[in-house]
Amino acid sequence: AAMSRKGGKLLVDSLTRSAKHFTKSEVECLVKLFDTLVAKASSQFAGAGFDRTVFRDTLYNAFGMTDDVVLDRVFSTFDKDNNGCITAVEWVEGLAVLLRGTLEEKMKYCFAVYDLNGDGYISKEEMFQMLKHSLLIQPADEEPDEGVKDLVEIALKKMASTYLLVPFLLQDHDRDGKLSFMDFEKAVRDENLLLEAFGPCLPDIK
Repeated sequence: AAMSRKGGKLLVDSLTRSAKHFTKSEVECLVKLFDTLVAKASSQFAGAGFDRTVFRDTLYNAFGMTDDVVLDRVFSTFDKDNNGCITAVEWVEGLAVLLRGTLEEKMKYCFAVYDLNGDGYISKEEMFQMLKHSLLIQPADEEPDEGVKDLVEIALKKMASTYLLVPFLLQDHDRDGKLSFMDFEKAVRDENLLLEAFGPCLPDIK
């Protein structure tokens, strides 16, 4: 028990340094919450962390995040080693960005959420997939996919044109429309509302 307490103190001290947006007492609370969530999870991770289901339920209950596609992508950004398990370090450091991140940190986070295949670009298809699942259902007499395609074109035009056009076209050899992080960053710095342009992946102020 003494060893466990010592290990817990070292973990808290380490996380207070690495997750710099939280105070030590906040980190302690988040580690306690982590332990509670691990107890709810299946035993497949031997107490080292919790799975996707517990993660999704927690974000749903805490922040009202309901979009399955977005929640899966948020899980992937937290799960740095891609092993299907959220550890204490991944939990606290992930929440530091989600809740208290700087604009720079949030831009990198949102871009990673939208970059479904992790190739460093947000393609038209990725934009379509994100928007398709995050928009309200349209009237029955309209073709929902066409509305989403129109939104993708508008977003791409807006975000690509805010950066220098020539480098953008040079990167986009087959002209299929892709946003690099540089394009995304420039667009968001010009207009912060574009941060969640392809789906809500951050908690609201409440």
